[in-house]
Amino acid sequence: MTEKEQPNRENFGSKLGVIAAAAGSAVGLGNIWRFPYVAGENGGGAFLLVYIGFVILIGVPVMLSEFVIGRRSQRDPVGAFKTLAPKTAWPLVGFIGITAAFTILAFYTTVAGWTLEYLYLSFINGFGKAEKAELSTQFSSFVSDGLRPVFWQMIFMAMTAFIILKGVKNGIEKYTKIMMPMLLIILLFLVVRSVTLPNSAEGLKFLFQPDFSKIGAQAILQALGQAFFSLSIGMGTLITYGSYINKKDILSNTAISVSLIDTIVAILAGIAIFPAVFSFGIAPEAGPSLVFITLPMIFSQMSGGQFFEIIFFILLAIAALTSTISVLEVVVAYLAEELKMNRKKATIIAAGSISVLGILCTLSQGPLPELKIAGLSLFDVLDKSSANIFLPLGGFFIVVFVGWVMQKQQVFDEITNNNSLAGRFRHIYFWIIRFIAPIAIALVFLNGLGLFGAGNAS
Repeated sequence: MTEKEQPNRENFGSKLGVIAAAAGSAVGLGNIWRFPYVAGENGGGAFLLVYIGFVILIGVPVMLSEFVIGRRSQRDPVGAFKTLAPKTAWPLVGFIGITAAFTILAFYTTVAGWTLEYLYLSFINGFGKAEKAELSTQFSSFVSDGLRPVFWQMIFMAMTAFIILKGVKNGIEKYTKIMMPMLLIILLFLVVRSVTLPNSAEGLKFLFQPDFSKIGAQAILQALGQAFFSLSIGMGTLITYGSYINKKDILSNTAISVSLIDTIVAILAGIAIFPAVFSFGIAPEAGPSLVFITLPMIFSQMSGGQFFEIIFFILLAIAALTSTISVLEVVVAYLAEELKMNRKKATIIAAGSISVLGILCTLSQGPLPELKIAGLSLFDVLDKSSANIFLPLGGFFIVVFVGWVMQKQQVFDEITNNNSLAGRFRHIYFWIIRFIAPIAIALVFLNGLGLFGAGNAS
């Protein structure tokens, strides 16, 4: 099926809209708190060099492959494989993406809801001068409460569904073109404040000082996994967004721009966070404890801390929202195109069904601890299964499909805009997709399953 056969299908209206939407999908909560910490713990500047190398070598080509599938087919992830490989089992790869999107959004909105609670607390100065133990108790009490986390989770899902209901141009593109510049401005503002604090140089040293002694097999696998997961590869979002990209836009430029923005945001987040952490003599910690316990304590001790606290949690909420809209769009596009629903009905059904699972996921963190599978809470099951199974499997089969199943000329037509571009690197790209990327993604998959002992790099 070609673009001409679907004249009423929405496309992004501008190059900026494409980049803002795709970058918004890639930039998420993990960029703000996890990437800087992982870099600092795994060799600082040395880890950054390895990570950037993997983004260029693996991330950009795999992202470009998803864009190729999406734009060539002009369909959702399942429909894309039906169009490009009819009467085969390849549409199952699309279903992997739909499943990944469904499970990711269920637990991701749990954490996204936490950002709204803490934004509210920042506005009312709800942290005061609390010490770490008090803030830890406050966070644990909130998470286990049940009602409040579910309330904020539903607010976040409603915000996400509202934007998706507006469509591609008037919803996704319009709002990401507003939110992504806001995110960068807020981040730069926080960077300036952080690096002007006393002893901030120690935080920069933690993040950037190269320590090549820490670059062993485990650190390399961490960098490879971080590059893969940070760019939203394997969950169907890039195929879906690729299907909305106009034929005149240059896919390789879009992939490079999105990867660059994603990496810059992660690095800026580290510059915004760790100089402040070290300035107040606090040991850096990863994950929720950094964002919801350590940083509120630092803000409470900082001059003008409440203001910076507010804009930090606005930053987190924006980062979460640009990601959740891209993930919900995957499911909505599938329902609309494969099951022939109108956009309103598809959005309501997708958001509603994901919310049911999401509420159970949230409650498994508190009031319903018995919601366990193999000893893990439902939240952890969805997190680990999506990151360690669905995403790497989806990414692996995507590069195999583009490298070995699609006609080479079809792929070249997309990455060179029907040979209107030189395409000088197209043969290198094809070699990477055929040989290097599948091996790299297989290593990420095996590492996520714990075979190498490094664990999940998402």
